[in-house]
Amino acid sequence: MKNKGLIFSYVLLFGFLVTMYGYGMGVKQAKIPALTKQSTLTDHKTVGILQYVSHPALDTIKEGVIAGLKKAGYTEGKNLTIFFQNGQADQSKLATMSQQLVDSKADVLVGIATPAAQALANTTHSMPIVLGAVTDPVSANLVKSLKEPGGNVTGVSDKAPVKAQFQLAKKLLPKAKTVGMLYSSSEDNSKYQVAEATKIADELGYTVKKYAVPSTNEISQTVQVMSQSVDFIYVPLDNTIANAMASVVAEANKSKTPIIPSVDTMVEQGGLATVGINQKELGIKTGEMVAAILNGDSKPATTPVYTFSDGDVVVNQKQAKLLGITIPETILKKAKIEGGE
Repeated sequence: MKNKGLIFSYVLLFGFLVTMYGYGMGVKQAKIPALTKQSTLTDHKTVGILQYVSHPALDTIKEGVIAGLKKAGYTEGKNLTIFFQNGQADQSKLATMSQQLVDSKADVLVGIATPAAQALANTTHSMPIVLGAVTDPVSANLVKSLKEPGGNVTGVSDKAPVKAQFQLAKKLLPKAKTVGMLYSSSEDNSKYQVAEATKIADELGYTVKKYAVPSTNEISQTVQVMSQSVDFIYVPLDNTIANAMASVVAEANKSKTPIIPSVDTMVEQGGLATVGINQKELGIKTGEMVAAILNGDSKPATTPVYTFSDGDVVVNQKQAKLLGITIPETILKKAKIEGGE
């Protein structure tokens, strides 16, 4: 019995050694593929987008970013994942959402509008950030200069051709003498634009009255008051006002006060006319800059901030008819028409 037990033990030991030897040989001979830049995993890119608030202009820019990426070969669901967050004008949400996007380890981050871009820049100093719709990135402390950003941020400025906008207003409203500037007191971006617009309006002989609102709750009442003492309303690239453009138009229409906005989408919503940057094209350019970084063709520190040299003339025929304004044929010939004939 003892011999049988001993023999059985030897058999078990021999079987175990053979099994381990075979396993060892298998591991030794197996080839584990290395992760390289050509691998499927690293070919798939991730982009994090933080949008300040929902309104047609910023929504259109977001659509443009996705279109620009697709134009460059990055299609969502194939070789691209997009993490999207919308702060809905809540600064505390922007900070939290920025951290979430950074934690997602996105390859590139996109900030649509100045507050969103600032929130991202405050959260990371290493991950690449591309600006979409930031009027003055230098004053916003996002880049050192437009030509040489110098850090992890670059992008596209939406600075509007303000002088051209007021020159257009001169042609459409030749009798106007007083302009009211409607903007948000909480947006640094708007304050910068109003300061620039005031200088230009002064040079063109306008009397300027400024109306700053702390939130959307005061917009209707403010427009009602200003409509009694100005000949037309000028709206800069302001997210708070853009978010409540329907209310601005509704109140201004009661006194038939024309609105000259800075964005083409605001003309669609009831502004009279503008010389503005096409928001879709702005987004597409932003997306193309993101793609260049994803490809390794550029770095934020040495990529100049892109600025548009001119804009499109956009007029709202329906609004002009409502206000009793005749748009000169010379302007109509080169303008993009909104609101029908």
